[in-house]
Amino acid sequence: MDQSGAVPMKQLVYDTFGDPDVLRVTEASVPEPGPDQVCVRVAAAGVNPIDWKTRRGLGFVARQIEDDLPWIPGYDMAGEVVSVGDRVSTLVPGDRVLGMVGFPVDGGACAQYVLAPSAELAIVPEELDLLHAGGLPLAGLTAWQALFEVGNLEKGQKVLVHAGAGGVGHLAVQFALERGAHVVATASAENRDFLAGLGVHEVIDYHQVDFVNECYGLDLVLDLVGGSVGRRSLHTLSEQGVLVTVPTATADEVISEAERMGLRAHGITVRPDVFQLEEILELIEDGDVRVHVDGVFPLADAPAAHRLLEGGHVRGKLVLDLWS
Repeated sequence: MDQSGAVPMKQLVYDTFGDPDVLRVTEASVPEPGPDQVCVRVAAAGVNPIDWKTRRGLGFVARQIEDDLPWIPGYDMAGEVVSVGDRVSTLVPGDRVLGMVGFPVDGGACAQYVLAPSAELAIVPEELDLLHAGGLPLAGLTAWQALFEVGNLEKGQKVLVHAGAGGVGHLAVQFALERGAHVVATASAENRDFLAGLGVHEVIDYHQVDFVNECYGLDLVLDLVGGSVGRRSLHTLSEQGVLVTVPTATADEVISEAERMGLRAHGITVRPDVFQLEEILELIEDGDVRVHVDGVFPLADAPAAHRLLEGGHVRGKLVLDLWS
């Protein structure tokens, strides 16, 4: 206990932007939920590209928090409800939940206890363990919103997913397949069998083959790489096709190139949506979608997780285990 008698918890923080070594574990008091909040004992927190980019001082979130450090990173979490606010009637202690919390500026998921509005949390089905659940929310919602809200993907259409074996990519290809699309994905050779196992129709080894020469007349391109890959992908679209580019740093240049070519391209900023999460969880419950976790790290090894993700070529998701 601390001097006030409160039970301490561990949390991940950084006081300055920089390389992964700026991440450190500190102690704080377990928070008390407000009237519409629940307190969740976090089992797992997902690690996403936005986490290392913000830690580096890059992007929108970094600009918002630079005068408010130290900061607790993380948006993905899954765990068990331990207490609820006075006005919460939908969740009770013991419920297993997941959600995308504190997005984009508050963060906070990389802590042993987290407060979240009850309306932003979904129940984790029995078929999904909490470690895998912790890697789902941000990547799953990004894939879902990019494909179906921005890209308007429909049954029978042909879609190309860049970086198909990554965190967002491996979920996007499964969502698109479930919707009845013909799915093409770019990946390295070592991920060919992984993607084929998910049901992807065509896997293009980007080290060996130029995807522009292989793809034409596409209805949708989901660009998870950005930059020159996004710009060159415009040449694979049909006249009515659309490209959705996720990396915000290069979105403007890709969209401008599309306009110059008379084509459509859009950026995307993911947002919390518990109803979409519940749709995704139904697919997992039915066995139609699975979350692949490539690595599990204790909280103290968060720098190693950041370093691995920042280096690229992670298959699926990395998660922090806060119960270990």
